[in-house]
This record gives sequence, structure tokens and C-alpha cells, in this order.
Amino acid sequence: MSESEDKVRICLPGVTRRKFVQALGSTAALVPAGASLATTAPDSTSHGAFGATCAAGRMGPRRIRQIETVWIPMSDGVQIAARILLPDDAETRPVPAILEYIPYRRRDGTRIGDDEHYFYFASHGYACVRPDIRGSGDSEGILKDEYLKQEQDDGLEIIAWIARQSWCTGKVGMTGISWGGFSALQVAARRPPALHAIITACSTDDRYTDDAHYLGGTIVQDMFVWGSDFYTLQAFPPDPAIVGERWRDMWRQRCEAIDFSVANWVRHQTRDAFWKHASVDENYQDIVCPVYAVGGWADGYTNSIPRLMQHLTTPRKALIGPWSHTWPNAGGPGPLIDYLDEARRWWDHWLKGIDTGIMDEPMYRVWMQEDAAHRETIDVPGRWITEQTWPSAHIRPQIWHLNDGSLDPESREATPLVLAPDHQTVGITAGHWCPGGSGVPGESRVELPLEQQFDDGRSLLFDSAPLSERIEILGFPAVELDLAVDQPVALVAVRLDEVHPGGTSRRMTYGVLNLTHRDSHEHPTPLEPGKRYRVRVELKNSGFALKAGSRIRVALSTSYWPLVWPSPRPVTLTLWSGSSTLILPVRTARPAAPTPRPFGTAFVAPNSGLTVLKANVTPTKSFSWDVGTATLTTRSRDGGGVRRFDAIGTIVSGEWQEISSIRDDDPTSAHLSSRQSHEFRRGDWQVRIETTIEVSITAENYILKGTVNTFHHDKPFFTRSWNETIPRELS
Repeated sequence: MSESEDKVRICLPGVTRRKFVQALGSTAALVPAGASLATTAPDSTSHGAFGATCAAGRMGPRRIRQIETVWIPMSDGVQIAARILLPDDAETRPVPAILEYIPYRRRDGTRIGDDEHYFYFASHGYACVRPDIRGSGDSEGILKDEYLKQEQDDGLEIIAWIARQSWCTGKVGMTGISWGGFSALQVAARRPPALHAIITACSTDDRYTDDAHYLGGTIVQDMFVWGSDFYTLQAFPPDPAIVGERWRDMWRQRCEAIDFSVANWVRHQTRDAFWKHASVDENYQDIVCPVYAVGGWADGYTNSIPRLMQHLTTPRKALIGPWSHTWPNAGGPGPLIDYLDEARRWWDHWLKGIDTGIMDEPMYRVWMQEDAAHRETIDVPGRWITEQTWPSAHIRPQIWHLNDGSLDPESREATPLVLAPDHQTVGITAGHWCPGGSGVPGESRVELPLEQQFDDGRSLLFDSAPLSERIEILGFPAVELDLAVDQPVALVAVRLDEVHPGGTSRRMTYGVLNLTHRDSHEHPTPLEPGKRYRVRVELKNSGFALKAGSRIRVALSTSYWPLVWPSPRPVTLTLWSGSSTLILPVRTARPAAPTPRPFGTAFVAPNSGLTVLKANVTPTKSFSWDVGTATLTTRSRDGGGVRRFDAIGTIVSGEWQEISSIRDDDPTSAHLSSRQSHEFRRGDWQVRIETTIEVSITAENYILKGTVNTFHHDKPFFTRSWNETIPRELS
């Protein structure tokens, strides 16, 4: 692309926010003006030549045919709508297929991101199939909740249908990020015969411990925002250009079937059968096809990757970069990589039988971060390292003792240290549980953790002496705490920081535990006030190198707002130093360690064209402090842009705002409200969806309120509201 070419930066509403909006606009690129693909009317096909002239010569040699909508019949009569990109000559030269199975509207919501992957794969000899999950996009039926058995059953039928097509060799792979990564794992566990390999990105093996719902038995604030996103998604209409005049009846059927799913998630506060369903860690051996697990250190889902590598027995690989909830070639923090080439090497090996050398390389490849100060930079300092297998024989536990204010290799006499319940606002520097991945590297910094000193000053701190030599951490750090609390329900938050010689404190990783879950997430038990317990808190999977001269800091608090919701009452914590420990997974230096194969430069394929009619606002997050009431209020805003999908003429807009607050002395003052609005229009078709969610708590209950309002030509079409009071179960 020459410097003189006009360029458009794609920036979709909500690109920095969790899995729903992330999927609606997860990629961004600089695209030459006029590079769009023209498409013909719906349900017809169009052609475009994608050769060496596109994407700096990285596209493949095969011309592409695009099928805007094909109907895939399910055994119960429901028709699933799918978009297909495949080589023009696939009928005479059949190809393997790659399936991505998500509910985020193939026609508009994910169209640009799909193009920027699937034009590339199709040009290299793959059929790329993007169905709308039942009840989403243009597919018939009802979408009731996440990851239901019906969703998986449909997935099996879709794979079988793909394998039967004349343009397919009979071999299918599944891919996806977030929901799509979940789907790939869950459908793989059902063992469809035609599924030969998967790539799962930013996903989880355990729906309770590592999804946007619960963290260590505490409720993650992302649950309520994602809950609002989910019933907003359920209220989106099908496209009348695809389904015809029945679109209104289909839309009303969807709206009338909307469940307040977020309330149901709150009703399941322990790891019960509800969460065990579709959690592949219930039996890793169900998965028999090869698995490539991809994620980023800034993402909320990285914990599942080492567990998959440890427990799966099928051929497998892992890749963890510095990224957030985004593809490795499309969003920050960087450095980004040539992910499309890496994925094609995987697919060529398992779906075409081509020896690309990918399975001769080490199983585990990660970006070893060098400096936590990267939060203000586009690229995270570090280097790529590999481990031949995981768990690695080169990782050894290193024990540090939490002494009276210090962190030492040796323990001293146990001393009781008391943390008074003064501050419910500890956590202001935490960032999001799952930071979004902006299409512009570095733009997601508003959701990343900040400098930690403000929270450190209100926590129990344990600092090491300056390190005499560099230390590399890779894996799950943990603390074992000898403690007592004065309430039957309490949480403890643990942060592992790097403290620079100048005093700057940066969070490397963290963990949170509802102490009633100290022995089990399935069967919690109340604490006996004043009783001394020994509890283990596992911190998030991390890869980090601490420089000589830095200090290691462990910071403890009994709140971590707004990342997680608080305990019912203020908690006084007593910790016995000397008998409490930090366990670091330290990677030993190896003089002859192999040099990883270098990744190419990141790129995205051409797309079918997006015109930005109005730019998004810059994502913002602000904090205000009311001195009189000691109340912290956090305000976030995103979206506000308007864009047109050139291939179909649909104009889409959306915006989102969130306000949360809490008094520093009262956990039951915690409150969250979120509002979002989305509009779709084309010609004389215009619809709008507005939703709200409001969450508050008492010592005994969670109180959830929600509304969905839909409009056709600004006239009310459907409205529903909910007001749910749900008892707290030791949470």
C-alpha cells in the first residue's frame, strides 16, 4: 500500500470491551480506498480476484467465491444461515473447511473481521463457513443462553453438512476467539468424525473459574456488563433482505423469548452442574482432535492454556503473547505477529497433510514480558521463549516468606498483622478482568491495570530486598496465607507487583479468593470468626522477567472493587507473617535454549469494505471522589460511531455507558448501572435496541434490574423489564 493511498481506520463501537463487543468489531486495519469487494444481491454469489497484489503479496493464488447466505437444515426443521468464502474452483478441486460458530451476526457484526481472516484462508485453498448460531443473526429458532446442549447438537449437524458438500474434502477444522473458542472446545469434546483439528483463542476449559462470571468464588463485575450485552444480542433482529417479510415475526419471537440470563448466572453461585456443563475440564479425554490454544497475558482467559497443555493427550500446541482479548495480528498490546501464516501452517498440517514443520516445534511458546511499565507503551518489552513440553522440567518452585513487612527467602517468627476494614475502594488501579483488544495497538490501555501505589498504600505489603539477579516467572504463582477474619464471609485479594528502583509499582499478576471457597468451589463453608485458617490463593498464569535491582511485592486486601463485588460486611483480616508464603514458578536459565522460529510481520487480509460515517468517541474511564461521603464513582464510555458495511449497505451504530460507585466504608453501597443502544438501518428499514442493567446489593441479597426496549422506525416494538432479588450464598 503506497503512502499516497487514501486510508480508512476501522474503529467499531465497543472494541475495547469484553467478548460481545469484541466479537462485533475485533479487528482493525488500514485499507486502501477502493479495495472493497463488491457483492451482489443476497443469496447469490460474487467473485473477486485475490492474488499476489493483495496484502503485500501474502494472499494465495486461488480466486475466491463468496456465498452471502446458504441455509443449513437442522434435524428439527430449523434453518441455520451461514456465509461461505471458498476458492472459485472448489467444486472441481475440493478443499478442507474451517468453521467459526458464534452468535455475533455474520452479515454485519463480524463481517469485516471474518473477511480479514477468511479471504486469506480461502485464497490458500480453504472453504470458510460462518453460520449464525440458532436464534442469532438470520438463523431461525431461539437463542436462550450460552453454550447449551442444543448449540452443540447444531454444531455437530453443521460439521456433518459441511463434510458432505461437493466442494469439501470431508475434513473440517474449527476456530474462534472467545465464544468461538469455547465452541471449538465444546464441539470437539463431542467428537464429530469430520472434525480434524481446532484453534481455540481466548477461551476456557472451566466455565465457573475462568469466564466472565466468577473469580475465586467472587462475582466479577464483567458478569453484569456481559449479561447486558447478552440480552441485547438476543434482541437483535434478522435482516429482512435475507429472511423476507417474516423478519418482524422472527424478531418478536426472539424478543418474547428473552430470558434475564444474568439473573440465572447469579443464582448459580457455586460450581454446580450448571457450570460443569460444557466445561471440558470435566473430562479432558473427551477431546481427541489436535488443539492449538492461543491467548494473551492481558486477556482474562489465559489460565486455561497451561491446563489444556497439561491434561490433553491429543497433539497440541500453545501460544501466549502480550495481547488482550484479541487476535494476535489485530490488537494491542503488541508486538503483533503474522498469526494468519501461523494458523495456515496448523491447518495445512492437519487438514491437508502438508509437513509444515509446525509439530516439530516446541509445544509451549510465550512472550516473556520484561517490564510491567508497558502499560503506557504500544509494545511490551520482552522476547519469545519456548518450552518443549508443558508442564516444563525447567520450572521450579521458589519459596518466599511473608515476614513482618518484608518478603524474604527465610522465615522469621510468626507475627499477627492486622488489616482494618477501612477501604472498600482498594482496586481502583485494577483495570478490567478481561481487557478488550482495540484494533489500534495500545488503545486498550484504559482497561489495563494502572500504577499500583494508590492501592498499595491501603494494603498489607511485603517487599523483598532489591533482587541481585534477574528472575523469570512462568506459570501460576500462589500464596499460602495463615489468617483469620472477623466475619463468616470474606474475600482476600492478592497482587504480585514489581517495584522499580524509583518506587513505581506495577502489577504482574493477581488472584482473588472468596474464603468460604477455601476448600471447594462446589461446597463452600462459612468461616468461623477469629479462627485461624491456612488457605492457598492461586494467582493468574503469568510470564514475567524481573530485573536485578527490582523488588517483589505481595499486596493483600479484603476488597478489589470494581473488578469483583465485595463481601457482605467490612472485614478485619489478621495475617500471621512468618508462616505465610509466596510460591513463585521460576524458570531456570538454560545456556543452550533453542531460539524460536521467528514470526512474520502482522497483517490482515483485504475486506469487503466499511465506511466510517461518524467516528467513535475515544474510549474513556474516569474516577471521581466525593469527599463528604467518601464515595468513589467510576464512569466509562465507548462507541458512538456510525459505519456502513459497503457490501450490503447496512448502516450500524452503537454506544455504551457504565457508571459504578461504592462508599469506602460500606460494601453494601456497591452499585452499577449500564446502558447501551444499537441501531440498524438500510433504505426504509430502521430498528433500534436499547437496554439497561442496574445492580445493587444488601448484606443478604443481589438485586438486579434490567430493561429491553426495541423500536421500529422509532415506534415502540417490544419492551420488557426485570426486577430480581437473589439471595447471597456465602458470597
